[in-house]
Amino acid sequence: MDDFAEIRPYHDNEVVPVLAKLLRDPELLNIVANLRIPTLNRYLPWLVRPVITWYLRRELKDVTTVADFQHVIKRYMDTMIEDHTSSFTVSGLEVLGSSAAYLFISNHRDIALDPAFVNYALYHHERDTVRIAIGDNLLSKPFAADLMRLNKSFIVQRSARGPRQMLAAFRQLANYIRFSLLEERSSIWIAQREGRAKDGNDATEAAVIKMIGMAQKKPDESFSDYINQLNIVPVAISYEWDPLDAAKAQELVQVERDGAYLKAEHEDLKNIGIGVLGNKGDVHVSFGAPLKGEFADAAMVAAQLDEAIIDQYRLHASNVLAYTRLYNDESWRELRVPDISDADIADFDRHFENIPQEYRVKAMEIYANPVRNQLRSRDLRAIEEIV
Repeated sequence: MDDFAEIRPYHDNEVVPVLAKLLRDPELLNIVANLRIPTLNRYLPWLVRPVITWYLRRELKDVTTVADFQHVIKRYMDTMIEDHTSSFTVSGLEVLGSSAAYLFISNHRDIALDPAFVNYALYHHERDTVRIAIGDNLLSKPFAADLMRLNKSFIVQRSARGPRQMLAAFRQLANYIRFSLLEERSSIWIAQREGRAKDGNDATEAAVIKMIGMAQKKPDESFSDYINQLNIVPVAISYEWDPLDAAKAQELVQVERDGAYLKAEHEDLKNIGIGVLGNKGDVHVSFGAPLKGEFADAAMVAAQLDEAIIDQYRLHASNVLAYTRLYNDESWRELRVPDISDADIADFDRHFENIPQEYRVKAMEIYANPVRNQLRSRDLRAIEEIV
């Protein structure tokens, strides 16, 4: 009996039949055609379809396992990082054992790239890749769910309705996380919150920790004992440039002005594409030490995660310049910050000239908030030391 069949990633023995089904999916083939040869596909789709099918069969001909599929993904990640980032750096992995299973909980800035960059960092340091939590709101198309589950993703059923259905979905998810970490010894990535931190304030939702805690075996283990078993690792992912900063700023302005923001159909899928293909500048992934200690409740876990993620976040010139432009404050110099060059200033000015003026201040706040949060964290620690 497979208790997690509906949500878990695919097993190796499922890869070949799932790929065969995908190669016959007309919607997927059309999307690939529009990406690879859009003009020809618009006027001669009957000619393009066999070519795209041949191309995909060639790309996937040696794929028989999940690891094989991820190796294909890795080639595309190599190209994306080469073309759309200035640099990709990693820190902190040296403190993590290579054979242990971890629950990586990171800040959430980009729908697809956050877990992709975590996986890329692990892959290139000869670590096992993670199983990725992904909401079913992003999987409205069956082929999308198949592709994600081939890439070690498991499904968070956010579309569940009604208290009983939601409780059952959350309990199944919590039990799967426990099973993956403690029984199968396979690491997991999950975001610290349900939606992206569009305003640049990275904060863990206690509800995420409460959901994970639903798999605690009472009364044999305490909440604190269970949390310590999970090897929760805080991860901070920092982007020099967010390809979606203008779109996020527009949404934030509309929410402040109108009280709501109406998302367009398939907007999340469009944003995935913009995030992947847009310029991200320097990208850094920082892995912290696993959380250990006494935790009375989910709020204490969330608070410790927040402190670690905020402090681990690597500030870029874009963050510092946004902070100084908005607040004319020099206290940022007390933080770990990069040297600011004339080229950085020119890049910053050029970037914000391309953002509509009505959204420019809000976009700068997105970049400035990590600086504000690190300053606030420093001040709180100073107060605690005095007390």
